Amino acid sequence: MEFRTKKIKSIVNQFNSNSEKGLTSKEVEQHKKQFGANQFDEEESISLLSKVIDQLKDVTVIILILAGIISTYIAITEHPDDFSEPIVIFSIILINVIIAIRQEGKAEKALASLQSLSAPQARVIRNDQEEVIEAADLVPGDILLLEAGDQIPADARLISSSDLQVEESALTGESMPVEKDENAEVEEDSPVGDVFNTVFSGTLVTNGRAKAIVVTTGMDTEMGSVANLLNSTKQGKTPLQSRMDRLGKQVSVLALVAGIIIFTLSFFQGEAFITSLMTAVSLAVAAVPETLPVIVTISLAYGVQNMVDRNAIIRTIPSVETLGSASVIASDKTGTLTQNQMTIQKLWAFPHKPIEVKNEFGEDEKWVLKMMSLASNDTIEDRDGEEVISGDPTETAIIRLLQKKGLPKNELDETYPRVHEIPFDSGRKLMTTVHELEDGYISITKGAFDRLPVEFSSITDEVGQKAKAIHDSFANDALRVIAVGYKKYDQLPEDLSPEELESGITFAGIVGMIDPPREESIQAVKEAKSAGIKTIMITGDHAATASAIAKQIGIFEEGDKAITGAELGNLSDKKLKETIRDYSVYARVSPEDKIRIVKAWQSHGDVVAMTGDGVNDAPALKAADVGTAMGITGTEVAKSASDMILTDDKFDTIVHAVEEGRRVYENIKKTVYFLLSCNISEIFIMLIAVIMGWGLPVIAIQLLFVNVVADGIPGFALSREKADPTIMSNEPTAKGESIFAKGGYRNIAIAAITFTVTTLIGFYVGSFIDVDSSITASHAVGQTMAFLILGWSSVLHIFNARSKESIFKVGLTSNSSLFWLALLSIALITLVATVPFLAGIFELVALSTTHWMIAIGLSLAIIVVGELQKFIMNKMNKPF
Repeated sequence: MEFRTKKIKSIVNQFNSNSEKGLTSKEVEQHKKQFGANQFDEEESISLLSKVIDQLKDVTVIILILAGIISTYIAITEHPDDFSEPIVIFSIILINVIIAIRQEGKAEKALASLQSLSAPQARVIRNDQEEVIEAADLVPGDILLLEAGDQIPADARLISSSDLQVEESALTGESMPVEKDENAEVEEDSPVGDVFNTVFSGTLVTNGRAKAIVVTTGMDTEMGSVANLLNSTKQGKTPLQSRMDRLGKQVSVLALVAGIIIFTLSFFQGEAFITSLMTAVSLAVAAVPETLPVIVTISLAYGVQNMVDRNAIIRTIPSVETLGSASVIASDKTGTLTQNQMTIQKLWAFPHKPIEVKNEFGEDEKWVLKMMSLASNDTIEDRDGEEVISGDPTETAIIRLLQKKGLPKNELDETYPRVHEIPFDSGRKLMTTVHELEDGYISITKGAFDRLPVEFSSITDEVGQKAKAIHDSFANDALRVIAVGYKKYDQLPEDLSPEELESGITFAGIVGMIDPPREESIQAVKEAKSAGIKTIMITGDHAATASAIAKQIGIFEEGDKAITGAELGNLSDKKLKETIRDYSVYARVSPEDKIRIVKAWQSHGDVVAMTGDGVNDAPALKAADVGTAMGITGTEVAKSASDMILTDDKFDTIVHAVEEGRRVYENIKKTVYFLLSCNISEIFIMLIAVIMGWGLPVIAIQLLFVNVVADGIPGFALSREKADPTIMSNEPTAKGESIFAKGGYRNIAIAAITFTVTTLIGFYVGSFIDVDSSITASHAVGQTMAFLILGWSSVLHIFNARSKESIFKVGLTSNSSLFWLALLSIALITLVATVPFLAGIFELVALSTTHWMIAIGLSLAIIVVGELQKFIMNKMNKPF
């Protein structure tokens, strides 16, 4: 940072360099030892074994592992010919771990992409000779030679330059080239975009040439600080991952307590140790919703597919749901909220009134536009039958408007051929061209209004004041102002110097241009607001321009404030957290500022979705809950650090993705309600039956079948449930909100009680009551009845879970895959109980017609209870 304000002579002396001869070979070696290579440090990768171990540490997985070990021991000692139960348990563990590792997160490629931004070679002066070296071999003190097209390999202070312009969008996010000047005065705390006497690693020279002295390399450069932030910024768990972790712990505690109780009761009731242990294992298996991780992953994966159709590519699967919880969208300005295309908004032809460009132009307005076009160097090319304007963005805006007004650029150039040019100079901020007329010649001078050599006082002071007032009104609307004046000659003057051509010129007028907002951005911000989402703008542009655009889009409202990076630097983290909600626009901010902004919002419990396209955005994209990179204009570094990539670079795509995320989360909540209703009931079914001394109603392998087939198969189809029409009218889900919030515990309790009561009734009837003379009541009959009732009712419960509306209103087949998978599950449960070979594996027995009818009747009770509950909840206007 100190190099920005130091005198160039003292910098050269500090590194024992020479601005003409460069470093000697000996000095280069010394500097290499002192400063190291011009490379970035890399983050240590996580091994596959570590990822596997991390997955196996999950509490619910540990319970299944213990159940599998005990089940294997019992199979070896008691049933050496039957290992079906442990095989099923360990298969489920293996499937869940594989899926979790595959979808756990992205392989971190951001730093590798960052390395690719470093120029492979550099042109330097060493030993009084010009050399081309590997960029990695650059050291502080090297004299660097730059010209148009060069990628800058290190941070360097300018010694001399000529019309130097550098494109710094990778660091600042702003696509307009920056004019550099070795004599520019820079304040110590100036943001990167305002440091005009220094060039930075990873940026691109677009015009001119320069000589500079390398001041920092590798991790000490501005780009290196971004790499360091990427290394040090850790991505936390998504809201869904946190909720699922809490859910796993809650279920595990319940299973552990219930397992201890049932083992103790069984053992003291006289059962053998192994039998009591197997009972506890059965309970553990009952408690764990084995298919939940797979169904959640499928729900998220289906959301990913849908988002591709909406121009969003998801790189980390949990981000689908996280988007649905987003309460703050931090958006870049250029190209995301705006068109990334400078466009003229207003034109003033002296001495008329300023007009909007959509209005009809008079001859004077057309003449101003023509002169500006003649003094422009942009070109129009025919690419596959399409006209493409290329060159400086401001000049491109002029030519686009010219073409729009029916004044072709090529015809204009032929009518007024150019005979001389004084190129644009960043010091003068002017350019002048001379053109041939039918009756003589005209010189046209275009540039900054305050640099245009017009003596308004020679007309009247009132005219000068009016001109300044109109210019200021353009500037106050955050318009970039370009002025034009002219001077006519009867003959081509012999003296074509700036002093001659640019003195005593006649003022013609000004244009005001801006990168306008996208039309769809305005509507999308409005939709986000109605969904309870705050949109903020974080940009490298100036505060006035950013605020003006933010007002047009609807981001900057009455009472909102804008803050610059310099002002942010004066705020402590505590103060920033306290006042963060006051600001809607953050301008001229650094990569560190962006992380602070994201974390300040997160400290209030907000879920932040952040957009960006430059290298400077990458650390904040990683720190945000959902980092969103631009697919068209985004750098590879930004994409690699992101969770989502927008293929159309449009803000409204993010809002559509939020809607999809909310749909996914609602379906996951439905899945939890659907699965846990059955799992919780299984614990109480086992406990109550053992306490009553009735024996086990269902054994472990039967429970696994119910959990995987009855619950798992139809559960997969919940991912395809459509979003509720009012989903974008609700407030975002709070980060700490339980997955059981808004009636979840109540709904699970009612369903679990229904399952428990109906299954125990069936079990009791089958075990102790002779309802049919052909089949005598027995424990095996009771278990078969319990298995069928629990299995069938679990499947039917999917129709309760899929919507808060009555199944008669929603329709059984509106989600066709769910309907057919439910029928498949019912058929498989029935098949297992009726085919002798399969019934033997699952220890089931034949039933009489009466038993079948009782089982069917008790299974349908869950639908009746669900419909009554929905009717009552809707009447009371409470969530279901």
